[in-house]
Amino acid sequence: MSQDVNSPDAKARLTALLQQALSSVAPDAAATPIHLERPRDPTHGDFATNLAMQLARALKKNPREIANQLLAELPPSSLVTRAEVAGAGFINFTLDAGAKTDVVKTVLAETGQFGRSTAGGGQKVQVEFVSANPTGPLHVGHGRGAAYGASLSSLLSFAGWDVTREYYVNDAGRQMDILGLSTWLRYLDQHGESVAFPPNAYQGDYVREMAQQMTQAHGVKFVRSAAEVIAGTPGLPEAGRGDDEAKQQRELHLDALIAQAKALLGGDWHYVHQHALNEQLEDCRDDLKEFGVEFEVWYSEKSLYDTGLVARCVALLEEKGHIYVQNGAKWFRSTAFGDEKDRVVQRENGLFTYFASDIAYHLNKFERGFDKVINIWGADHHGYIPRVTGAIKALDLNADKLHVALVQFAVLYRNGQKASMSTRSGEFVTLRELRKEVGNDACRFFYALRKSDQHLDFDLDLAKSQTNENPVYYIQYAHARICSVIGQWNGDAASLADADLSLLSNPRELTIANQLTQFREVIENAARDLAPHLIAFYLKDLAGEFHGWYNAERMLVDDAALRDARVALAMAVRQVIRNGLAILGVSCPETM
Repeated sequence: MSQDVNSPDAKARLTALLQQALSSVAPDAAATPIHLERPRDPTHGDFATNLAMQLARALKKNPREIANQLLAELPPSSLVTRAEVAGAGFINFTLDAGAKTDVVKTVLAETGQFGRSTAGGGQKVQVEFVSANPTGPLHVGHGRGAAYGASLSSLLSFAGWDVTREYYVNDAGRQMDILGLSTWLRYLDQHGESVAFPPNAYQGDYVREMAQQMTQAHGVKFVRSAAEVIAGTPGLPEAGRGDDEAKQQRELHLDALIAQAKALLGGDWHYVHQHALNEQLEDCRDDLKEFGVEFEVWYSEKSLYDTGLVARCVALLEEKGHIYVQNGAKWFRSTAFGDEKDRVVQRENGLFTYFASDIAYHLNKFERGFDKVINIWGADHHGYIPRVTGAIKALDLNADKLHVALVQFAVLYRNGQKASMSTRSGEFVTLRELRKEVGNDACRFFYALRKSDQHLDFDLDLAKSQTNENPVYYIQYAHARICSVIGQWNGDAASLADADLSLLSNPRELTIANQLTQFREVIENAARDLAPHLIAFYLKDLAGEFHGWYNAERMLVDDAALRDARVALAMAVRQVIRNGLAILGVSCPETM
């Protein structure tokens, strides 16, 4: 039986053949790395190498001449049916047809494990993603980060990494105070103590709902008079003013209201604050779980302060000479590490900045012993990379372990027109609303259809359509078609282990088999490049080849041997579609 080309051994065998040829042609250059690539044009064979071109300078010969010498010294093998020199000196290899079709039996034997790789070597990798402030519902921008992070995590796990999915909960600081204040002010309004609601507080209906929950659970316990709330606070600027001075006045007004709330409520402020945090965090958990996104770790920012890690981190930087004091504040010498300016880590009032807690969080990640740390951030955080990387270096940690993947925002389109991204309440379109309109599968797949740092136009009409132009429908329909064929066949799947795959001889069948052999390579390349969209592209191409074959050939022919061979190939395609879509978090319906 021919060697399974999908296994590392097949590529290794071809590499070994070339290594023997290289040792004969150029013994002094025997250590030259041998690269085998898949040609884009299938007429150029199954593998190609530029080895002759690599050797040209050292051997001072024409690459085509070297390529012919290598072929002359290539040991005979049943694996290779044709090897030829092409172009400026490439060598193209065509593999034995049996080596391609044998992959079918491998797929059927390995089922859900087919395509798994050990490339990650069991190394520990943390993927931190979404990490949205729990101050309101997740929106469509968060959705893309969630889909990318979840798919990337599944991909890395499939490629042999030990993956920890983590959500960093921003449960400390001013934004949570603003949410707590917003909820309390809506609560007061429900009890007839109305205060002019700050325009820079949280406006959504979900804030009113949290306030109503407080009323139902505690009645008037937290009611204070409106006069007490606004006493001594600076007034708001005139409505409509948008200058910097007015913006600053609005912020001062908001901070004064927060201080008043804390003073008036005393220990009850903690309840209001925690109620708002817990409600939004639970809503976020539920939303993500419904989206097929779950985390092993929900890491609290507040815990960094409670354990003293933020203070310890700043002290460490100070000990290493990377902190200076100016106007009473402590500054990190971020410019020494390529940042555009230095950054405050502790204000003159003694409070630490968000950046200080971010440094501490990354120190914690490294102290937990991850071999690789992947942060998935919105593209608007691009400027944050140099300062975080600089802080890691300043702490004498290996910054090469940190990888930041940026995610561009998604723009919704309906009827060819850019769809409004805000609702009547002035909020972004929520992830729930998008999922309700197009479904989880379309959401997950369309989000994964582009490289994460590329702009994404999300066509709502296309995502809902049941046409071949809709890529997720196209792939799922291929899966459903195969399920229908297998149902009509009504045979014993175990018997396919003995199917005569040599009968799969027409070009379409060999092309499909060849695509199946590439699945593990796609997995490894996508994991290496942190690019789950490569899985989506691969599945779309595989589905296209299957549909073409299905439309051109009868599956259930009278010839029992050929019928079983074709069913075996179709079943292998179904399994690979299942394995690939599972990585992307997309379901595989059996009927459509």
